[in-house]
This record gives sequence, C-alpha cells and structure tokens, in this order.
Amino acid sequence: MPVRVLLVDDEPLVRAGLRAVLEAQPDIEVAGEAADGAAVIPLVRQLRPDVVAMDVRMPLLDGIEATRALLRTVAEPPKILVVTTFENDEYVYEALRAGADGFLLKRARPAEIVHAVRLIAEGESLLFPASVRRLAAEYGESGGNRAARAELERARLTERECEVLRLMARGLSNAEIAARLVVGTETVKSHVSAVLAKLGARDRTQAVITAYESGFVAPG
Repeated sequence: MPVRVLLVDDEPLVRAGLRAVLEAQPDIEVAGEAADGAAVIPLVRQLRPDVVAMDVRMPLLDGIEATRALLRTVAEPPKILVVTTFENDEYVYEALRAGADGFLLKRARPAEIVHAVRLIAEGESLLFPASVRRLAAEYGESGGNRAARAELERARLTERECEVLRLMARGLSNAEIAARLVVGTETVKSHVSAVLAKLGARDRTQAVITAYESGFVAPG
C-alpha cells in the first residue's frame, strides 16, 4: 500500500511543488490538500492519511496548535511532518514538543522530501537528528525541565533501554542500533517499544526530546 499524505499549507505553490515531487514516487500518494490547520481534523477523519505534511505558520490555525488538536482529538492520528522555511526556529521545536514526528525545510531537494516522508511513515529512525539536537540546545530546557526529569524517573528504564534511548537520540535506526549492540533487529524493536511505552511517548522524536530536556542526554 502506498504512503498516503495530506498536504497542509496556505501557499498553493508550496502544495503544488510537494504534490509534484511526492506523486512522482510509486509508493507515495497525495490523499488531499488543505490551506489551513483548521481543516486538518475533518480531512484526516475523511481521508485517513498516513502522514500529514503541515506548514508550521498558517493564518487561522498554525501547525503547532493543529498538531495538538489532532493528537488530542483523533484516536489513531497519522504521523505529522512539519514543513518550515527556517530550520533554527523556535516554532519548529514547539511543534516537535507538541507531538510532531519531524520537520522538513521548504527548500529541501526532492530526494530529501521523499526520504523524509518515507522515514516518518516507517518511524524507525529520527529525522535530521543533528538539527533536533541543535533545536534542543537552543530552545529546550536542557535538564531544567522538571516534568521531563520526573517522567524519566518514573519510567525506570533498564540499563539496556537507557543504552537504546541514547542511541535513538543520536539518530541511529533500529538496524544501526542492532549492529552497535550486536543483537537482532527484532530485539531492538522490542526495546524501543518498551522505552516509548514507559515514557508515554508516541514516537522516537518525543522520547528523544524527553531525554534532552530531562538532562539524560546532552543536546550539544
């Protein structure tokens, strides 16, 4: 089955460009479009996309609030890929904290756009880990977030789960973590699932942000 994508951006030209790039791929299908975050929830319910590629800044409802509303309202929400003009942007980090799975620059090359959609859909690696680290270093609380520290303490991760979380924060995929730890990929998947469940994180990105903000992993 192809990865179904919903495009949400107030600029028709951006939507048209993304559509052209994505629909050239045999394994990706553009399910629909919207010009504002306010239209996301009804369209997600109607179209059931796998990924929502959403602008972070829109006139009525921006990508941050649309992400929060979507995750709060839809029982099985799609993956959320924030599309932004500027990489080093506090809005991007707030969108990730709100629950977005990753972000993509509007100036990205076609191959990068396709890679981002596929990676977000698979959910087995962190998209642009170095950029996430930079955002966490600049806009995160870097160990000063009491809620994140308490969450990590409550999780009571095992030594191996802590090891897996550190490697996740470095952006390693399940296969790369398996090679590093000399274990099977299925074993790593089990550890990743346990880390996410214990932290109450919906995906790797949220787990990694908790790791940075609790001080468990240094973002620099």
